[in-house]
Amino acid sequence: MTSTVPLTPPPLAGTGLTHDGGGDPHHHTERQLRALGADLPDTPADGAPASSRLASPRGARAVLDWPAHDDGETDLQARAGLAAVHGRRHGAPEPLPFAYAGTVSATAHLTGLLAAELLRLRSGRATTVRTNAETCALLTVAQYLAAAAADDAEAVPPEPGTATFTSADGIDFEIEALAPEPWGRFWDGLSAPRRAVSAGWAPFQFRYATARAPLPDELRSAAAEHSWDHVRSAAERGGVGLVRITDATRHSWEETGARPPWVLRPVPTDTSSTVGPSGPTTPPGELPLTGLRVLEAGRRIQAPLAAHLLRSLGATVVRIEPPGGDPLRGMPPTCGGLSARWLALNHGKDALEVDIKSDRGRRDLRDLVRDADVFLHNWAPGNAERLGLDAAALAPANPRLVYAYTSGWGGPADGLPPGTDFMVQAHEGLTAPTRTPGRTTVASLMTVLDVLGGFLGAQAVTAALLTRERLGSAVAVESSLRAAADLLHDCPRTGTSHLDGHPVATDLPGLEHDPRLGPLLSRTADGLLAVDSPWRTS
Repeated sequence: MTSTVPLTPPPLAGTGLTHDGGGDPHHHTERQLRALGADLPDTPADGAPASSRLASPRGARAVLDWPAHDDGETDLQARAGLAAVHGRRHGAPEPLPFAYAGTVSATAHLTGLLAAELLRLRSGRATTVRTNAETCALLTVAQYLAAAAADDAEAVPPEPGTATFTSADGIDFEIEALAPEPWGRFWDGLSAPRRAVSAGWAPFQFRYATARAPLPDELRSAAAEHSWDHVRSAAERGGVGLVRITDATRHSWEETGARPPWVLRPVPTDTSSTVGPSGPTTPPGELPLTGLRVLEAGRRIQAPLAAHLLRSLGATVVRIEPPGGDPLRGMPPTCGGLSARWLALNHGKDALEVDIKSDRGRRDLRDLVRDADVFLHNWAPGNAERLGLDAAALAPANPRLVYAYTSGWGGPADGLPPGTDFMVQAHEGLTAPTRTPGRTTVASLMTVLDVLGGFLGAQAVTAALLTRERLGSAVAVESSLRAAADLLHDCPRTGTSHLDGHPVATDLPGLEHDPRLGPLLSRTADGLLAVDSPWRTS
């Protein structure tokens, strides 16, 4: 994006929303509403049943269905498999130390309200969108669930391990290397044994997929022999990202005026091309995004998940992949010849191969944009501008385009490491290191920010589509992993690392036969064990 100046007033300011309910779902939702500028009265709602109900003055409504039989956040994490996945790094189930399932569910719930209002504008009828918190919790582990139920085995041993290292002067740090060459150069700079460097690349590379990093002990020993200054020099020479894990204390959005979950702005276009609000276009009974077309040029998790969620709301999604297709299609384990993890995020989408590095490919993409409603990507900072595919460049081809960027840092990235999940976790102090006998608590190897970032991306796009309907012109919106980290900083800590008394799901494929969660899962034609849509309309 060429600007990060938000709309004024903030997106939900002065909208006259009403919010009632009780318990954690109510409080999680209210935090996000305030971050988006909603003017809400203080409503403690303590003692009321766990629920959240939103309504706009024009008739759009949203309900968050929280399981009444649960004891709360920890119980939902345990039953839906989050504790099992997060605990892989230490070899035993362990809940995330913050209200993750609740934050993801509240994010989807607010998306439901925006979608209901969008459907009201497009169809002329009032609608209620219901969000299921249990389905949201399952979606946070959808890739791990798909892989566990796949036809073949993982590419790396299923052993515990973390990717946090400690220097000779006691500083904990994490690195990021997106290719084997920088990885090798960094460890050469620390005089690590070549055999260990080679053996460590696969488990390091696959830690995003497996939530564990069983690295050779020789690498930790090599790091422990050098000072922090030496480690920094080796990282700079090797070309890897480096973050020192800090015990950062963060304050809430209300206290600091920190980043809102996303930033939205109109894109200037030739006013003669602006066609104005479209009026009712969606037949009654359809999903909120039925008839809308999303072009997604996404890699890994964040943008593909955002597009997957938009598809769950009714959009047609077309992936833009490089010549030869997305390399992650072949990542093991597989279902029907395709990566189970890739399918978990991309089943049901169409795909086109476009070489955006060539002049012809960029022309082809601009032609595709003419018939699209949304263009969504998560390219590295500056790539869109360098390729001439930023919001200002594409808007002339489609004066009603929603241009969505799901970024890492949500702003200038000069001097920052690559904006990947674990780098942002570490940089933002999301899980600070605390010592207990025999172990270190470090940032999760579950992709908590990529997944929450995908939910935020879908929310941002839905808000931008709603804004486009009202303005009748192109809109750009940016969400980020750093904003996802802000939401988690602002949510309550669970205050426990124990699961005593909670039913813990450790057999992820077995969830298919769980009487409560099984109905929220289904098998695709490829044999994929997939999570259903978290939204229902009525």
